[in-house]
Amino acid sequence: MLDTIEEPPIADKYTTARLSYMDAIVLAQKEEMLRDESVVLIGEDISIYGGTELVKSFDENRVRNMPISENSFTGMGIGAAMTGLRPIVDLTIASFTYLASDQIINQASKLRYMTGGQIQVPIVFRTGMYYKIGNAAQHSDRPYPFFMSAPGLKIIVPSTPADMKGLLKSAVRDDDPVMIFEDCNLWAKKQQVSTDPDYLIPVGRADIKRAGSDVTIISIGACLPMVLAASDTLQKQGISAEVVDPRTLVPLDRETLIQSVAKTGRLVIVDNAHRTNSAASEIAAVIAEEAFESLRKPIQRVTTPDVHIPFSSVLEKTVYPTVADVIEAVNKIQ
Repeated sequence: MLDTIEEPPIADKYTTARLSYMDAIVLAQKEEMLRDESVVLIGEDISIYGGTELVKSFDENRVRNMPISENSFTGMGIGAAMTGLRPIVDLTIASFTYLASDQIINQASKLRYMTGGQIQVPIVFRTGMYYKIGNAAQHSDRPYPFFMSAPGLKIIVPSTPADMKGLLKSAVRDDDPVMIFEDCNLWAKKQQVSTDPDYLIPVGRADIKRAGSDVTIISIGACLPMVLAASDTLQKQGISAEVVDPRTLVPLDRETLIQSVAKTGRLVIVDNAHRTNSAASEIAAVIAEEAFESLRKPIQRVTTPDVHIPFSSVLEKTVYPTVADVIEAVNKIQ
């Protein structure tokens, strides 16, 4: 569980507070909106999904609750960013990004390039990944790999409350479009988080969640609690696992990943997205191309198979990677 994760070192004059993943999202947005009047929040069902405090704290010029028309209000947000605002667009459910993908890929990601840098699009797209809760196929995707291949977008998948706060604030201050994929399974998880209004985590920097020497396990997003549990079991077997969280998928912190594999010589990548063209696939390709000489055994991927997510909770539980799957993958290459 995230409650047992070693707390990150926080060296500043501010105190910390024990916040949930959702609390960290709300606090980051509130701090940035108080800091900078150009930061606005638009989206659907804002009050329902953790935004009640923001609705109460800011007027309708700063918080806009939109009709269920993702392509339309995403385009409105991109236009607002082009005129000098810094919108946070809340798309609610990750599968809805498909509906807004024309605006995100054809407009937000390309405009800075197509205007020779004359136009910046400082916009954040927030979207929640709902799965393991019987939401069925049209509401259960993890579509970050879909957007990883679009140049001009930065892709963030935070796994802890502290990472969420620091990365979301950095995303708001970034001059490029940033997509943040949140995980509903993490919303209630708690951790000590800095109350410093300038607490930032740089976009594009991975984090070693647990040091080890025998195998590198790269964990994507909400796989972290499962991977840490697996590493506990492996430790009892005499296997020291180094757990690395990329946190940002684009740009990818290749150096940290390569250095870890160079130390351990073995790599397992755990990703809740579908296997084909996944973040795990891209990371595996990077290591194969740039650190092949470090590998003592073949790279292992632990992913969700290429199937649609069933509505039945009994069937859905069989789809995603488990602690046992991670342990099996590690033991396979020992």
